[in-house]
Amino acid sequence: MNDTALAVGLCLASAVTYAAAAVAQERLARAGAARSAGTLMASGAWWWSAGLNTAAALLHAAALRYGPLTLVQPLGALTLVAAVPMGARRAGRRVAATEWRGTLATVAGLGLLLLPASGPAPADTLTLAEALAVSGATTAVVLALTAVRDPGSGLRHAAASGLASAVASALTQTVAVAAGRGGSAADPRVLCVALLVVVFAVGGMLLSQRAYRGGGLGAPLAVVNLANPLAAAVIGAVLLGERLQGGTAGLVLAGAGAALAARGVVLLTRMPAPAAGLPAPPQVPAERTLPRTHATV
Repeated sequence: MNDTALAVGLCLASAVTYAAAAVAQERLARAGAARSAGTLMASGAWWWSAGLNTAAALLHAAALRYGPLTLVQPLGALTLVAAVPMGARRAGRRVAATEWRGTLATVAGLGLLLLPASGPAPADTLTLAEALAVSGATTAVVLALTAVRDPGSGLRHAAASGLASAVASALTQTVAVAAGRGGSAADPRVLCVALLVVVFAVGGMLLSQRAYRGGGLGAPLAVVNLANPLAAAVIGAVLLGERLQGGTAGLVLAGAGAALAARGVVLLTRMPAPAAGLPAPPQVPAERTLPRTHATV
């Protein structure tokens, strides 16, 4: 099995695991269990979703060891594709025709996008200075996106989550490639970058949890899956020297694939949002006692 096929297989496993985690997180948010960090830490369901996220992140890290960011990150959109039937099943409904059309469009678009993106395994990684610069810039953008609370803040939190996850992936690739070259965990650069990976990975998960609270599953997850590969592509092109294959034809294929995948994601955002948890109806007494009347003489 070549490196590209191995990276794709690991990405598929990661996407399915991330989808299961997203469905679990959305259910927690809808149930009102995500009001504070303390409440989350006391929830066994949240720890289950955190475990799924951790497993998915490890699979994703392994994929980044064998494939470039321009290949691995677009496959993350398959998380949304996997989450559609999972979310529908948990909500006790069938997948709508619009959702199936969105799924097919997303898969077809990703197929076109992956053809020119299937380059060799990564050879370059971020330097410590680049890692710190990317981390600082990302933190500033995340703070700007989440500073204002209004009805549209859920999608801004989702965009911030996608950005944080993309940076975590770029940093993870640096650690994974360094480890593959025999680098030591005691290396100051590897240790510092690994700590940044944890910060951005956990931050991305908490931001997505906040996004699901007000926007259901479909729209926030779609925004995460658009922001993530876009930010990763910028990092890969600007700092890691990654390029699409095939020259002009490759660019045309990538553009067509991106447009088709974006159309599919837009369709998937129309998933019916489940109703938030409602308070239990008031108890009705089994027997109604009529007021006594007193005769007046």
